[in-house]
Amino acid sequence: MLLSMTGFGRGETVGPDGSKIAVQISSVNRKQLEIRFSMPPDLAALEIVGRKMVSGAISRGSVQVRCSISCPAESHSNSGVNTVLLDELIRESRAARVRANLSAEVAVEALFAVPGVLELQAAEKDISVWEKSFSAALSAALCDFRNMRSTEGESLRIDLLERVQKLENWHRELAEMTSSYPEMAKKRIMERLAAEKLPVTSDDPALMREVLFYVDKGDVTEELTRLESHFRQFRAFLDSGEPVGRNMDFLAQEIFREITTLGNKAAVSGASPLVVAFKAEMEKIREQIQNIE
Repeated sequence: MLLSMTGFGRGETVGPDGSKIAVQISSVNRKQLEIRFSMPPDLAALEIVGRKMVSGAISRGSVQVRCSISCPAESHSNSGVNTVLLDELIRESRAARVRANLSAEVAVEALFAVPGVLELQAAEKDISVWEKSFSAALSAALCDFRNMRSTEGESLRIDLLERVQKLENWHRELAEMTSSYPEMAKKRIMERLAAEKLPVTSDDPALMREVLFYVDKGDVTEELTRLESHFRQFRAFLDSGEPVGRNMDFLAQEIFREITTLGNKAAVSGASPLVVAFKAEMEKIREQIQNIE
């Protein structure tokens, strides 16, 4: 199955002290794998574990992993007050009230809501104990993340199947259009030489070598054969269970190169519009492939 490089997943679990650990994973397109972590300070040491798990599940893309902890009140061993900050806030509050011709009384308890005044001291966490909980939350997030990428990947697969079918239809038209070219070109050359009243015969080896050389310059049989092979490989990639984004990107470049060569060589009227349509559709395919892992 195809997997999209864009996705989102979330997982939660309960830590040893009853707090909730939440992990979120999101990703966007990128040629290589890039992983960024945002961890609570107490669990920062678990980033190594997280990177190993993520890199084992994702082959490429720009991945952001965020972990948060919601601690219950009883998990805090003690609390303290930043008296220096509190005293400064009280002085500034009194000065402001005096300037505004108000009473100098300050509701000190209201200042405890200011960030940094009340300092909760959480109990130090044993990383070895918390690793299991963190890994469980990350595993759940990766599972949710994969499900979303799989759903989007299936949509991409259906879209690409429709587009490659168009290419195959145009390929058949080009094959039919150019199949009679060698004989027609040879006949046209011989008729032209006869019209010029040049002494030529069809059993002249030197002449036939020159004629065949000229005819071969406009023969696109090899390009059509390679394109057919590329289409089979393209469909095989769409049904693969492995990350195939890079391979499909390379194959799309090869297909584009073959149709460009074919367009330059084909000496048949009517081929040019099909080649132009083919190239336009290939550009759309190449854009879609950038979304595949």
